[in-house]
Amino acid sequence: MPTKADRRQAKGLVETLEARVHAGPAVGEGEIQSAREFLRRHEFSPVSDYFDRLERLEDRLRTRSLQPVARQEKRNYGGEASGCWMQLQSVYDHVILSTCYSGEFRTQRGRVKISHRFNQAGRIDFVELKFLRSLQPCLTGEVRKLLMVKSFQSLRKEWRETEAFVLRVLPQELVFLFADFFRLPRAEALGWLVNFGHRTAADLRKDLRNGHVNGVERATGDNPCQLPLIEVQSDAVALPILEQAALLESAVELSDEETATIRYNRRPTQLPPPQYKVARHCSETVAAVR
Repeated sequence: MPTKADRRQAKGLVETLEARVHAGPAVGEGEIQSAREFLRRHEFSPVSDYFDRLERLEDRLRTRSLQPVARQEKRNYGGEASGCWMQLQSVYDHVILSTCYSGEFRTQRGRVKISHRFNQAGRIDFVELKFLRSLQPCLTGEVRKLLMVKSFQSLRKEWRETEAFVLRVLPQELVFLFADFFRLPRAEALGWLVNFGHRTAADLRKDLRNGHVNGVERATGDNPCQLPLIEVQSDAVALPILEQAALLESAVELSDEETATIRYNRRPTQLPPPQYKVARHCSETVAAVR
C-alpha cells in the first residue's frame, strides 16, 4: 500500500506532467512511463485515477505528434524592466535575453552587451559578451562566448548536470556588471555569471506580471522591427522558458581552465546586486540567430 508520502509524490508527479502538457516544456514519453513505473513500484491500485490521467496524457501527446508543427518566426522585443533596458529574442525553442552595461575602469570608459541563451527547459546554453566599446579599442565589435554548454543543441533539454567550455581569460569589462567580480574564485565567478542570467529572467518575469515594463511603440525608434517588451506575455515560446529559467540556479565546478561542470537545482540564489544604475539603452540586435 502506498504511504502518505508516496501519494503526495504521485500527486506532484502527475500534476507537473499535466501542467507541462499545457504550458511546456514538452513532456517526453519516457517521463510518463517513469511516472507509471513509480505508481506500480509503490503498489497503487491499477484502477487508480493516476493511471487514467497518465493514459489521457499519452493520448494527447500521441494526437499532437500527428499534427504538423508550425514554427514561430523569430521575434525581437525591447523595453525597460528592473531599472535597465532589456532585449529578448524568441526563436522557436529558445530565447536570448540581453542587457547592456557601461562603466569606467582605470579612467577608461567601456560598454558591453551581455546575453544569456536559455533552452526550452530554462537551462543555459551559453553566456555571450559583445564589446560595444571595449577598454581595448581593437576589440570593439567583437563577440566572446564566456561559457558554452558542450553540444547544447543535441543535449536533453532538462539536463541537471553537464560540461561546458569556459573562456580562459574573462574580459575586464565584467566589472561593469559587478565591481568585485574578479575578487571571486573563478568557479564562483562563473556560477555568478550563469545565475545572473537566471535572476535577470526572474526580474523580467516579475515585472511582466506586475505590469512594471516600459517598451517601445511598434515600428518606431532605432529598430523598427522590435516589439514592445510587454508583448512577451503573449509569446507562447518565450514566456514558458522565462518561467522555467526564473526558478533555477546553478553551481559551477572547474575541471581545468577551459572546462567546467554546471549543476542545477531550484533553490533561490543570493547574488550580489547588479549595477543597474550604469545600464544604457541598447538597440543593437544579437549578431545572429542561434
